Amino acid sequence: MVAGINIRLSDSVSGNGIYSIGVAARKGKGSTLMSVTDNLNPKKVFYYFEEICKIPHGSGNIDRLSDYLVNFAKERDLFYIQDTCKNVIIIKEAAPGYEDAEPVILQGHMDMVAVKKPGALIDMEKEGLRLAIDGDDLLAEDTSLGGDDGIAVAYALAILDSNEIAHPRLEVIVTVDEEVGMDGARELDVSMLQGRRMLNLDSEEEGFILAGCAGGARVDWTLPVAREERSGKRFAVRLKGLQGGHSGAEIDKERGNANSLLGRLLYSLSQSMDFYLEELEGGLADNAIPREARAVIVIGEEKERLLMDGVKAVEEELRQELQTKDPDIRIEVEKLEETEKLEETEEKRISCVTGEDTMKVVSLLFAAPCGVQAMSADMKGLVETSLNLGIISLKENKAAMQFSVRSSLESAKGALIAKLKSIASIAGASQEVRGDYPGWAYRKNSPFRDMAVKVFCDLYGKEPEIQAIHAGLECGLFSAKIPGLECISIGPDMKNIHTTEERLSISSTERVWNYVVALLKAAKKGQ
Repeated sequence: MVAGINIRLSDSVSGNGIYSIGVAARKGKGSTLMSVTDNLNPKKVFYYFEEICKIPHGSGNIDRLSDYLVNFAKERDLFYIQDTCKNVIIIKEAAPGYEDAEPVILQGHMDMVAVKKPGALIDMEKEGLRLAIDGDDLLAEDTSLGGDDGIAVAYALAILDSNEIAHPRLEVIVTVDEEVGMDGARELDVSMLQGRRMLNLDSEEEGFILAGCAGGARVDWTLPVAREERSGKRFAVRLKGLQGGHSGAEIDKERGNANSLLGRLLYSLSQSMDFYLEELEGGLADNAIPREARAVIVIGEEKERLLMDGVKAVEEELRQELQTKDPDIRIEVEKLEETEKLEETEEKRISCVTGEDTMKVVSLLFAAPCGVQAMSADMKGLVETSLNLGIISLKENKAAMQFSVRSSLESAKGALIAKLKSIASIAGASQEVRGDYPGWAYRKNSPFRDMAVKVFCDLYGKEPEIQAIHAGLECGLFSAKIPGLECISIGPDMKNIHTTEERLSISSTERVWNYVVALLKAAKKGQ
């Protein structure tokens, strides 16, 4: 983020009541942020959260944060392991009086879904986040915040850094690349761990204790395409204004998926006019519902009116259908500059996908299933099976589409993946499955969960809700690796995770911190 001080004014962030943006100090190519969270409680939690936010840590870019955790452990003489994947385990022995208590595993992941607003002047590969406070919310200017799951890491570091918190032996696991397939948890060797009780801190709603989750997988389609030189007019068609969101936790809201809706638009246009794809792009992560998508098409000189009329008709349809779920949807059409003539007498020529292959891409995009596929018959309101078309692209001679598939039933997940393969094969596309991870089955009997419920009741004066969720958690992978493992997952209130509108509740962060501390205190032998 040059020597000097740059003060970011509050009106640079959308929303009312923002009273602190903080001060960004620029030094060379790196980025450091002076404290925005000094007056927030719990102080150590927000201190470490802000330290984490200074370090770029999008999925696949976690080396610096992993090394930060190692240095943290070294400075406090704590035992640590950093494996070849950059996962980190830190051990802190039991506090006095807790030597005989059963160890507790604290677990979260260090990577975030790093997305930014179009045109935002920040390099998320190299720069830290620009934090801001809006009332009770902590957010990041123009980008996602990474509360998922930076807050888990901050909680763990604050506990490890304290000599006042009562606790049994703590085994802190911080994994890498959870957001792109739980790769870190899949590769981590946990054979040295003693704990059989795990507190996962990767949930986004206070007042709930999660006790089960869906399994999932990433599915990639690749369709070879041929290109040819053509003349005509170039238009960029952009579908914008959607809310997006987490493809697991918010898939039930049935918000518009920009990639799928662009497929619908292009297919509708193809029924009344010929066009040729030049570019296609949409989405930033396969597990985030895409907010925007864009196609560049080439049409004949006489087809401009057909294009405009066709886009207007589809936009009106979508506005009507999504008036409650996604009311700000819009479609923009921009006439692009034409390529220069090589010679005065030659036509302008544009490299675009052939007509036949354009229809293959459009038809495949339109036919691709997306969204909720089935609801649970056992738990009211819980999505059982879904998929999200998160990323589309067209590069040179290859069209690509990437899905996140989820289900609480392994058989249903397998059937949906097989269905995708059959659809892809009809169009001549290949399919690859990666990052397949198991679900986390609900345990009928769990003393650790019972203890967590009791502590919650004592602290809040009411019972928590016990739930399973449709989003994937690493609890499933760890349950498969550690026999007899009891898991629960909790976390503070967050909104719009994986998007540039992400917010973390400050007051909820403090309440959940108090709950975690009370839970560790209660984890004595025999309790």
